[in-house]
Amino acid sequence: MCRILGYLGSPILLDCLLSKPEHSLIVQSYEPREMTSGVVSADGFGIGWYHAQKETDPFIYKNLLPIWGDTNVSNLSRYIESGCVLANVRSATTGQSVDLSNCQPFRSERLLFTHNGAIKNFRKTLYKPIRSRLSDEIYQSIDGTTDSEHMFGLFLNELASNPGMSLEKALYKTLMTLTELADAYHTPISANIIVTDGHRMVASRFAQGTNVPSLYWLRDDPILPEAVAIASEPLFTGNWIGFPEQSMISVGEDLEVQIHQL
Repeated sequence: MCRILGYLGSPILLDCLLSKPEHSLIVQSYEPREMTSGVVSADGFGIGWYHAQKETDPFIYKNLLPIWGDTNVSNLSRYIESGCVLANVRSATTGQSVDLSNCQPFRSERLLFTHNGAIKNFRKTLYKPIRSRLSDEIYQSIDGTTDSEHMFGLFLNELASNPGMSLEKALYKTLMTLTELADAYHTPISANIIVTDGHRMVASRFAQGTNVPSLYWLRDDPILPEAVAIASEPLFTGNWIGFPEQSMISVGEDLEVQIHQL
């Protein structure tokens, strides 16, 4: 299981999320408290962010090293400031290669996407059924081999097939497609997902046929004022709220949080 993190709000230095909190994402990578599979997240990592002042496509920094072993992270995170951040520390599912193309978050134009969870026996179960549902363009855009990137492919396919569709609706339809396929092929799935376009953020805590991984959210904490944070595990002692099982949360540009039961 990976550990994932999302932030939307007032511009903040990345180290306020990655390293400064007592249970920061870096700490979670080697000392997680709520992982249900695996021991550490040492199979690479990725950080995605949007420019704090300019309307540009997001930037991504990835490495195959464990995040605690990359000396560049401390330097970059003390310099880079952003109002929208997605990050992932990876614990590779058995059988999936430790490769840069498999590190998250994934990007498509303005979108960033990250996932914690798994499709059991992905290559033998839903790999082909998912790919068969994708347009040729999205099919060809998949660089890696993970179930996570294929979930992103389903999400992008929903948006491409329905211009103007909201992030919430696209994520909902993606989860319903995964549920349909999981039932048809009798395989468990877990899909804690965070996706953002830099202005809004949508996240899910969802599973079918298996335990639901942990996911929390926090709004307007004294440590992170004027912001919403979403994380696999709380970064620090505060008013973190656990996502209900089988739910989605949407965060608007005004930081209004809405919970949708699935």
